[in-house]
Amino acid sequence: MSRTEISEYGEFGLIHHLTKNIELQNASSVLGVGDDAAVIDHFGKQTVVSTDLLIEGVHFDLSYTPLKHLGYKSVVVNVSDIYAMNATPTQITLSIGISSKFSVEALEDFYNGVYAACEEYGVDLIGGDTCSSQKGFIISVTALGEVNNNQVVQRSTAQKGDLVCVSGDLGGAYIGLLFLEREKKIFLETPQIQPDLENEQYVIGRLLKPRARKDIFEFFEENKIIPTSMMDISDGLSSELLHICEKSEVGCVIYEEKIPISEDSKKAAYKFEIDPTACALSGGEDYELLFTIKQDDYEKLTLNEQISVIGYVVEAEEGATIKTKGGNSHKLTAQGWNAFRE
Repeated sequence: MSRTEISEYGEFGLIHHLTKNIELQNASSVLGVGDDAAVIDHFGKQTVVSTDLLIEGVHFDLSYTPLKHLGYKSVVVNVSDIYAMNATPTQITLSIGISSKFSVEALEDFYNGVYAACEEYGVDLIGGDTCSSQKGFIISVTALGEVNNNQVVQRSTAQKGDLVCVSGDLGGAYIGLLFLEREKKIFLETPQIQPDLENEQYVIGRLLKPRARKDIFEFFEENKIIPTSMMDISDGLSSELLHICEKSEVGCVIYEEKIPISEDSKKAAYKFEIDPTACALSGGEDYELLFTIKQDDYEKLTLNEQISVIGYVVEAEEGATIKTKGGNSHKLTAQGWNAFRE
C-alpha cells in the first residue's frame, strides 16, 4: 500500500480530504463541516451533549487495535452515553491529535470506521479539529442528541422498589483485553510466534467493536417504557450501580445468578482461571445499559430476551449488596476502571 504523508495536504487539505464525502442524515443538521461552526436545530426538543477523550496508551493500544475498529469504537462510546439518557443521537464532532507516524491512508482507515458507525446509528459528523501531537494518537468526540421534554433519564432518579436491569451480557470485553495483552506480551518476547486467538472471536469482538444499544432504546420507545434511572456500563457493573445508588440516595440488592454472562465469556475466563462474575462486576467496556424500572413495567420486559432483571432497589440505609449463588451476601464494591489510579 502506498503512503501519503500528511504534510502533502496540510491541515485544511487533510480535513477536506477526510470529510469530503459526508452526507447529512438528520433534519436537525442545518450546517455541517466547512464553516467556523456547525448549526443544529432540534425543533423544540431538549438537547443532550456528551464528550469522551480517548488517548493512545491509556484507552487503546494500536499494537492490536485496527484503526478502522478504533474509529468505529470512538463513535460508539459516545453514542452509548446518549442512549443512556433516553435520547436519540443525532450529531457528533470529532477532534484528533496525530503524529507524523500516521499516513493519510492510515487516517482514511480510521475515518472509514467513524463513518461506518455514523451510518449504523444515524448520526452526522458535523465538525471538529485536527492538530499535531507529540504524545501519540488523541481522540475527542462530542455527541449530541435530542429527547422530548420531560423524558430525559438520569442516574439520580431510581426509587425504592424499582427493578435493576441490564441489557446484553457482561464481562466479555475485559476478557478480550486479557487475551490481547497476553498475546502482545508473547509477541514482544518472541516475535516469531504468531498470536493464538482461535475460538476467541466473541470476547475479542466485545472489546474491539462494541455496540451501543440502539435496539434497547427503540424497545423502550415501542413499549412506552421510561426507565426511572439509567447509565451505560463502561467501568464495570458494580461501579456503575454504585453511581446510581449514590446519585439516587438508595441501596440495592443484586443476585449473582441473575447477572448475564455469555457461555463464550465463561469459557474464556476459565482459561485465565478467573471468575466470570468478577469480570462482569469489575471489567468494564461492555457498553451495555444498566437501568431501573418500576415493577409495573416488568411484564413488558419479558418481551425482550436481551434484558435481564438482576435485582431491586432498597433504602439507602440497607446499602448495596450482592447475593452469591451460595446464598451469602456481600457488600458491593467498585473495582472497575479508575482513570487516576497509580
